[in-house]
Amino acid sequence: MELKVYKTDGTEAGRTVTLNDNIFAVEPNEHAIWLDVKQYLANQRQGTHCSKEKSTLSGSTKKLGSQKGGGGARRGSIKSPLLHGGARVFGPQPRDYSFKLNKKVKRLARISALSTQAKENNLMVLENFDFEAPKTKDMVKILKNINLFDKKTLFIVDELNKNVYLSSRNLDKVNILTVSDLNTYQILNAQKIVILEQSASKFDEHFKINA
Repeated sequence: MELKVYKTDGTEAGRTVTLNDNIFAVEPNEHAIWLDVKQYLANQRQGTHCSKEKSTLSGSTKKLGSQKGGGGARRGSIKSPLLHGGARVFGPQPRDYSFKLNKKVKRLARISALSTQAKENNLMVLENFDFEAPKTKDMVKILKNINLFDKKTLFIVDELNKNVYLSSRNLDKVNILTVSDLNTYQILNAQKIVILEQSASKFDEHFKINA
């Protein structure tokens, strides 16, 4: 797969970059994608939810009424789940939502996600750029030049640049990741993926696929 390289001013650079078809043109495995996204979202959950059960609820232990003769059901405790303000039955308790996923499945999911975005023409190659100092307006200018200011954009870089990262940190729709930090959720969540020219050669190395 060949893509044109664009300059930061939005014009064509006059050269192309070849992306490996074994990464960007495979048949997507939807089940692998679902598993990887499910794991990513599960790992974001704190799992600190906790409800009061009868043993942990504060309240008097005095018997509310006689065992017999009251004409109704027996009331043994004010903390009964049947009473207003009582404990909760089988309520949520702290737990860990994370689960194991094989590396090969995660790798297949990422390749499938990249291929899905490539199939929908959501990939773009941009020449390498840097800023002398962190300035959000410089990043906004580039986004406007390439017509991506109002779209959720994922920039894939070869290594994290501090000035570029700080310049985009305040932009809600911009995310910057290295090739090694890519995950299926963020790949699919982006409306447009911008691959910096220098990082295009890192995919084969990261996914261990021969060109």
